[in-house]
Amino acid sequence: MKPTPLHLSSLTPHQTALVIFAKAPIPGQVKTRLSPPLTPDEAATLHGSFVLDTLERTKAAVTKLTLPIDRYLACAPSATHVFFKILEERQSVKLLDQVGADLGARMNQAFHTLFAHGYRQVVLLGTDVPTLPLDHVKQAIASLENHDLVLGPALDGGYYLIGLKRMAPELFADIPWSTDQVLRLTQEKAATIGLKASLIQPWRDVDTLADLEALIEACNAEAKKAKNDRVFSSRTTGVLQALAKRLCSRT
Repeated sequence: MKPTPLHLSSLTPHQTALVIFAKAPIPGQVKTRLSPPLTPDEAATLHGSFVLDTLERTKAAVTKLTLPIDRYLACAPSATHVFFKILEERQSVKLLDQVGADLGARMNQAFHTLFAHGYRQVVLLGTDVPTLPLDHVKQAIASLENHDLVLGPALDGGYYLIGLKRMAPELFADIPWSTDQVLRLTQEKAATIGLKASLIQPWRDVDTLADLEALIEACNAEAKKAKNDRVFSSRTTGVLQALAKRLCSRT
């Protein structure tokens, strides 16, 4: 499978590309560590809402923080999926396929594709951090001015964000993905190949039931705030409230 052609030859890209890594919300193929207790359909609905949140929030970051970046959506299983085609139109985001045998290979390919199109720095962001402050994205991009690598640590030992100023395929080889060793091993590899690395603030991503319960608790606490001060989208708030009720009934 070849990467999606980007057709940028006639365009002048910004210096920075922000790539959102996402899967289509197909039941049984997303959020599998949450199913059970969630049904495959519930897990897919939650995931789909997270993808939309990430796109909406990064679009707001580009607008409100006046960041000179181009946004991409790296799609699995394919950029031709109707879910992604709708997002391309509604969210003004460019699509490319995720290509590779594992997550590391797919991330490495995304970096290769975008550096080849002239970007000087590329930042990859996951979709499991729906409450990530917009300023974290700005910090990550700013950090690349003086560093070769920036990582956003996840609380489970992985990372929710990675940014580079040049290709570094070593960072994505021989990593036990979806384990608590990912961040540590990535940092060790970066030091070995002489990359100057920076960390931004850690954030909780949502992979396990404990993560989901923490997110539901945070969402409930936010209901006491003024509407303009809320982080959760009304869509994700509704999904989490429905899931909370269903989980209570199942226990």
